[in-house]
Amino acid sequence: MRAAALHSAAGALLLTALAAVPASGLPHADAPGVPIAPAGLVAAGRTLAPGGTLTAGRALAPGVALAAARAAAEGVAFGKCSDAQDLPGAMQCGTVTVPLDYAHPDGRQIKLSVSRAPATGRDPHNSKRRVPRQGALVYNPGGPGGSGRYFPLIGLLPEWKRIAAAYDLVGYDPRGVGRSAPVSCQDPKRFFKGPSPAPDHPSPSYKKERIAQAKAYARGCATRTGSALRHYNSLNNARDLDVLRAALGEERLTFMGASYGTYFGALYATLFPSHVRRMVFDAAVDPDPAQIWYRNNLGQSAAFESRWTDLREWIAAHDDVYGLGGTADEVLNSYERARARLAEKPAGGTVGPAQLQGAFLQAAYYDDYWPGRAQALSEYLKGDPKQLIAQASPARSAAAEAENANAVYTAVECNDAPWPTDWRVWDRDNTRLARVAPFETWDNVWANLPCAYWPAPRQRPLDVRTGPGELPPTLILAAERDAAAPYAGALEMHRRLSGSVLVTERDAGTHGIAGGPNRCVNAHLDAYLLEGRLPARRAACAGRAEPKPKPGAGH
Repeated sequence: MRAAALHSAAGALLLTALAAVPASGLPHADAPGVPIAPAGLVAAGRTLAPGGTLTAGRALAPGVALAAARAAAEGVAFGKCSDAQDLPGAMQCGTVTVPLDYAHPDGRQIKLSVSRAPATGRDPHNSKRRVPRQGALVYNPGGPGGSGRYFPLIGLLPEWKRIAAAYDLVGYDPRGVGRSAPVSCQDPKRFFKGPSPAPDHPSPSYKKERIAQAKAYARGCATRTGSALRHYNSLNNARDLDVLRAALGEERLTFMGASYGTYFGALYATLFPSHVRRMVFDAAVDPDPAQIWYRNNLGQSAAFESRWTDLREWIAAHDDVYGLGGTADEVLNSYERARARLAEKPAGGTVGPAQLQGAFLQAAYYDDYWPGRAQALSEYLKGDPKQLIAQASPARSAAAEAENANAVYTAVECNDAPWPTDWRVWDRDNTRLARVAPFETWDNVWANLPCAYWPAPRQRPLDVRTGPGELPPTLILAAERDAAAPYAGALEMHRRLSGSVLVTERDAGTHGIAGGPNRCVNAHLDAYLLEGRLPARRAACAGRAEPKPKPGAGH
């Protein structure tokens, strides 16, 4: 599964407010957007099951306990961030040491890069009123491969000031990401490809070419990372989270995960329920072991077709502005004309059909992109490609961050669960799906295909679930038409985490809704984090307003 750069409304708001700040978790080579899915949880241990998969279990608890005890004793020596001169507000940085392999807690150690903005203690509505500190709120934006390093800056935004008053806002780079023992699978200079094709129904020769690329990428991951490759997985992400909790001096964890972050957050809740204070799952993914990850990706591709229709219907409703057609089918015809033209002559020498598809895939994640993408397509078909080039060209200056994010995504997803190793299974399933959902199906295949040829042992996903009274009440947030994390996943997460409450944003599809423009959603978020209050049962919020056309505006 894949998700765009900074997942969730929090990430989108942060990018809008801090456009000059660099961010990790950048696009996959052929499309803006990084994979988002979660992965399975097992003892990353010593026992191999038939077929090269690791058996599930909790045998590494002693290693986690030892690492957490050491981290609690050391704490985090927060100080000035190396790039503080580029950042607004007060953000501090430090590191936390964790074992590469929890089966050998005295073996090789790696350092996780951690950032913090201390609780302000100031009521944003009454400057004279002091707000009691409630501890640290740790955030993960998803991925796998997303960096949470700049999350503490979210406290500068109005929607987050009440939470920032009560909590230290803590972000971090998970293992393998950014400054935390970064993983690489290929030379970053070769990562961005473009212009490139994006056939809805690829030919046998094109499939053969992509298979060869997937095999080479998997080999590159093994060559560049070595024997450490197997230790980059969701189970270890959950374990690292407990060590981070201890290092922060928190007896119980307050955590907010978006997208993929909801998955290893759920793993944490299953493994360490007594260590949980409060948890928010924003854009929850389906944790069913049978879905991790191959089937979750099929479900995501199907859901993107519906979201792509939503976007085209919105463009059609504003035909007086964009002139791309008065129906969704007519807008599709305009899009296909652009694809054909770009296949013959790429825009600016960099934007081909794959780059166009990637730009509109990003719009399928976030409504805020709709006006800019529609305007760029309209201007391109009228002879002016500048906006399309600006929006769809690969950000080559960020190639190193993008390659790293994609490498971590691939390692975690491939390590987390068994994948089909027979290309005929992939070809059969996705050929069928592409007949009814062509928009994202094959692009999702190419993003995940290295997992068919993965050189490291696979895990068997943990059965995520908690019984009555085992876990404090948790909050699940979901948009009803989210394609990156289809709504069925939130229902499954709700079913498996006893005592959880699901808040749904009706008839909306932006990926990640916490701290966004929906006041109803934010009221539930604030009530839970600040007061521990949840609705008695499921709750619903009316969807946010659709974006307004902005002629001439890019995004």
